Amino acid sequence: MFNLVSRNLTISVSKTTSNHRLFARSLSSSPAPSNPDSLKCSKIHNSFTVSYLINSCGFPPEKAISASKYLNFKTPNRADSVIAFFKNQGFTEPQIYQLVRKFPMALTCNPQTNLLPKFKFLSSIGLSDSEITKLLTARPKSLGRSLKNHLEPTFKLLQDLLQSNDRTLIAIKRCAWVLDWDFHSNMVPNMKYLRDVGVPGSKMLYVLTYQPRDFLVSNEQFKKVVEETVEMGFDPLKTNFMLAVHALRSMSKPTWEKKIEVYEKWGWSRDEIMAAFRTDPWCMMKSEEKIDKVMDFLVNKMGFERSIIAKNSVLLSLSMEKRIIPRCLVYQYMLDNGAMKQKKNFCFSWWLKCSESIFIDRLKRYEKEAPGVLKFYQEKLDFAK
Repeated sequence: MFNLVSRNLTISVSKTTSNHRLFARSLSSSPAPSNPDSLKCSKIHNSFTVSYLINSCGFPPEKAISASKYLNFKTPNRADSVIAFFKNQGFTEPQIYQLVRKFPMALTCNPQTNLLPKFKFLSSIGLSDSEITKLLTARPKSLGRSLKNHLEPTFKLLQDLLQSNDRTLIAIKRCAWVLDWDFHSNMVPNMKYLRDVGVPGSKMLYVLTYQPRDFLVSNEQFKKVVEETVEMGFDPLKTNFMLAVHALRSMSKPTWEKKIEVYEKWGWSRDEIMAAFRTDPWCMMKSEEKIDKVMDFLVNKMGFERSIIAKNSVLLSLSMEKRIIPRCLVYQYMLDNGAMKQKKNFCFSWWLKCSESIFIDRLKRYEKEAPGVLKFYQEKLDFAK
């Protein structure tokens, strides 16, 4: 199925890319003036365009001058109708100005024949009005894509690839670029390379659904990250492989090294850090502040050894307010009431990692020995909210 989709994707997007370039050229090109009178007229129109962009769209003067090279208003009628159209679609003025500044050629579109069909299409696939507004404000260049030759086939191919309309909508909401991007130059070859190193199609689905931008980079960049992931000892057959690719793709080398330094500050060796990363790639996605807060609380306040945390790196991903602090306070409550004895390196990893329902069931067993423990825990959770 992945091979079939990739083949179709390559053919479809190649045509779409060509059409988009023709569309962009048709909007941006204008005939060169052949005599002084036409040159003077062009300057007048250009001056009007600059003034309109500044006064009606909030452009800074320099950007207005730059954008006016690709726009040539003789009257404000078309641009006014476009702005009115966006207002009718629920866009606020700041959103309209943001959209137009990112994609000035939107002002040359015909609202009824060019814009409205695309809004209807986005609504028909399941996006709400607010989601469409958010999507197009983030990536207004999608309005420059052909509906029939790009947007519709791209959605269909994504839907076939992700095997679910729900997952396809999640991918679109997570990354506004998905419907606009040139799949032929990045996503297709990147997915093919993953298959070549042994990653099953099913393992790509999660990242493609929730982090589609990971695939929207050059093949050279992507191959470098995948090769690094293989060298680190990740198994392409396991889900953590794709999570590691996402982690490495999401940060620069200086940021990676800063995270390493934070862990080393807490006494972790490089081997421990890499072992923790292989166990739970998300541990390197946490902010330096979050790492410090979790380590400080568990090591300095609770007295747990840092080596135990290194072996249970998933703890770094837990919420301090909703999981770590309330459950640790319950542990202390149990000690104070004699329901639990102080143990060196108490198995707090299970205490913190287990599901809420299992944790509640465990506390019910201690209710006789430590009366009020459930109420105490609920109070701490309520306080966190």
